[in-house]
Amino acid sequence: MDKETLRKQIQGFIPFNKEEEKDKELILRCLDKEEDVFSRKNPLVHFTASSWIINKSRDKVLLCFHNIYNSWSWLGGHCDNEIDCLKVAIKEAKEESGLDEFRCLTDGIFSMESLCVNSHIKKGENISSHIHINLTYLLEADDTKPLKVKEDENKGLMWAPIEDIYKLSNEPWFIEHVYKKLNEKLYKLIKENKI
Repeated sequence: MDKETLRKQIQGFIPFNKEEEKDKELILRCLDKEEDVFSRKNPLVHFTASSWIINKSRDKVLLCFHNIYNSWSWLGGHCDNEIDCLKVAIKEAKEESGLDEFRCLTDGIFSMESLCVNSHIKKGENISSHIHINLTYLLEADDTKPLKVKEDENKGLMWAPIEDIYKLSNEPWFIEHVYKKLNEKLYKLIKENKI
């Protein structure tokens, strides 16, 4: 995939709400104006990819207990010079869960977000506050397969009832602005028999 193909995917994305509309504008602006936007070499803003992973019966979501944020969360990571964000989302899902099979349930991007990352220490290095411009994909995986913790990134993995994310996460902003949106979009697709 090249940058122009990704730009077309982002341009074709239909925002779910006003926040996504603004995030889409920001993402396109960063894609066009920022250098090294797919690399952590850009210390201000760079692309990440995440996945909202559900089981085949559509009643559970795969969560990891994130080491840095000390909270149950979705899976995902930095693009690190890869432009194909779906490829990144699946790679990160495999690495962080130990599962090896995922199926993308939508034709393209499921959601998009601009995420503020507070300063923190990772692998002994100070990381300044910055923005992740994030593309999310809706994936399906088998919840009967064994999970394997990636100890340098998470402390645990679980298939949780979808609504439990609201009490498992200790990140109020993510609950209100990301997880509720992802679930609303998911329920809409289920109700319309699109997945």
